[in-house]
Amino acid sequence: MAALNLKIEFGGGLELLFANQRSHRITIPRLVVQDGATQRSADINFLIHWLKDNLLKERPELFIENGTVRPGILVLINDTDWELEGEGDYELKENDEIVFISTLHGG
Repeated sequence: MAALNLKIEFGGGLELLFANQRSHRITIPRLVVQDGATQRSADINFLIHWLKDNLLKERPELFIENGTVRPGILVLINDTDWELEGEGDYELKENDEIVFISTLHGG
């Protein structure tokens, strides 16, 4: 099965949920199974759940809500706001850089 190599970064305090590690290099499947049979290209929605299941160390409710990143988390795909790239439906490509930044801070 073909794989995708990605660079993932966390900022604004999110790195604390991921073992206090800001930058990660990961490999995920290029194609993922949907509805038990159909294959589709890995997208940001898949990545968010993969991160929750494989890298997130604590407090998933601070990262994910209703199947996507919670409000207040800025997502950049290769330095571009994910809203301009189709949000969760963006199909990941080899060597993409995905950055998650929390814009919510306590105080």
